Amino acid sequence: MGSEASSPWRKRPKAPQADAAAKREQLRERKRQAVLNAAVQAFNENGFAATSLEDVAKVLSVTKPTIYHYFADKDEILFECVRLGSEGIREAITRAEARGGSGLERLTAILLDYAAITMRDFGRCVALTSDHEMSETSRIRFRTLKREIDEALRRVVEAGMEDGSLRSSDPRLVTFTLTGALNWVSRWYDPAGSLTSEEVAQGCVQTLLNGVAANPETKAQ
Repeated sequence: MGSEASSPWRKRPKAPQADAAAKREQLRERKRQAVLNAAVQAFNENGFAATSLEDVAKVLSVTKPTIYHYFADKDEILFECVRLGSEGIREAITRAEARGGSGLERLTAILLDYAAITMRDFGRCVALTSDHEMSETSRIRFRTLKREIDEALRRVVEAGMEDGSLRSSDPRLVTFTLTGALNWVSRWYDPAGSLTSEEVAQGCVQTLLNGVAANPETKAQ
């Protein structure tokens, strides 16, 4: 990112007038996404407070004012990063619910996706971000996103307890324990390590399922 060949700010031949509006909108979205990609990597590596918009602009080989064409401030960028990560988790829950199966089967599918997402840039940002770093408006919105995910996941846990595929317990504590454990993966997972992200997800989820499944021998798959 930031090289002349890859930067969406690189000059390109003009499109025919009929396609110009659509091309402009596509290019704007590419530039907006480029800002998010650069920002989320910086937030994850250095922390939100230690990352400036000048740092992000430098990665993109643009000026700081350029970024203000796409976002009002750093807080808006951070919220969009955590929104994208949260959306990935919500989509995982929706897919599992649509597929059906026992509570344990749905929970397994969700946790595998959840674990994988926490090892990707935007998912890591969700796990690493403390909402006190945000403005009051973004903090409220972020807490709402997290609450919606927690409630959706808790419904799956409750369903598993009702159908007997999960051990009977406090669904709230079970949900917090599962998500807390998987969120922590974002802090220690090393892409250059001996395990792939898929192996890490499988191993972590299997360990967690051994503690909540009615039949601990059930495999994460």
